[in-house]
Amino acid sequence: MQTLLYGLLVGGVYALAGSGLTLIFGVMRIVNLTHGAILIAGAFLTYTLSTATGLDPFLTIPLVGAVLLGLGLLIHVLVIRRAERGGEGTIILATLALAMVLEGVVILVWGQEPHTVAPSYARTSFRLGDLVLPTAQVYGFACAALLLAGLHLVLSRTWLGRAVRAAATNPRGAELVGIRVERVNVAAFGLGIALTGAAGSILAVLAPFTPDSGDQWIGLGLAIVVLGGLGSLGGALAGALILGVAETFTATYASPAWATAMPFVVIVLTLLLRPQGIFGVRVRQDVAGA
Repeated sequence: MQTLLYGLLVGGVYALAGSGLTLIFGVMRIVNLTHGAILIAGAFLTYTLSTATGLDPFLTIPLVGAVLLGLGLLIHVLVIRRAERGGEGTIILATLALAMVLEGVVILVWGQEPHTVAPSYARTSFRLGDLVLPTAQVYGFACAALLLAGLHLVLSRTWLGRAVRAAATNPRGAELVGIRVERVNVAAFGLGIALTGAAGSILAVLAPFTPDSGDQWIGLGLAIVVLGGLGSLGGALAGALILGVAETFTATYASPAWATAMPFVVIVLTLLLRPQGIFGVRVRQDVAGA
């Protein structure tokens, strides 16, 4: 039970980390390979803000999210919009190149050594009978749950959310009813980048990070998206919880080295056994193309 609860706490944070990647793919049908670099940039921004101001790292999430929202809008205007003219291959190469540039900028600003954000409660825990829950993990899970709940409310209760869902389901139909799909794409991309940065703020408290840690997180994000079903936020939540529990059980009862390979094992098994993911739907390619 201890291992299961810890896995669920980890999975909740993974769900937030994967939500931005899922949102961008669901609306724009592009795989954003800057995901890992953006997440690590959020972690380093949290480190700087927390160190310079003395703020609790979780209280820096709104500031980090706002900064990365602006960065996301800038990336869409300067890179994504131009790369879309060359098709999917050009977008993948452009986002990969941008991820390398962002990693280089992080190295220039913060150096290559590992960084940590250690608030006063980093070594404390809550006790529920015989169960021990690390305080930082509980707070991180709570912040991730609040942000995911806020995302659900935006998508289900606001005009922007309805426009995002319409554009994701049928872009041409959305345009016919007056929705500016291009503007929706910009908003979805910026929101996805902001959520990824917020996840980076949480992960900065939970584990040490370096500029190249983004390579690990892009693999984890893709595993969550593939397992849950491409473009499905509900699937991303389910996939993240499953992956968090699987990693924790593997590290506890097998080896931590095997736990780092779990995202790639999940990708391979899902593509072999259920390519559309848990919440995905198999579509005939001839009908989809028509």
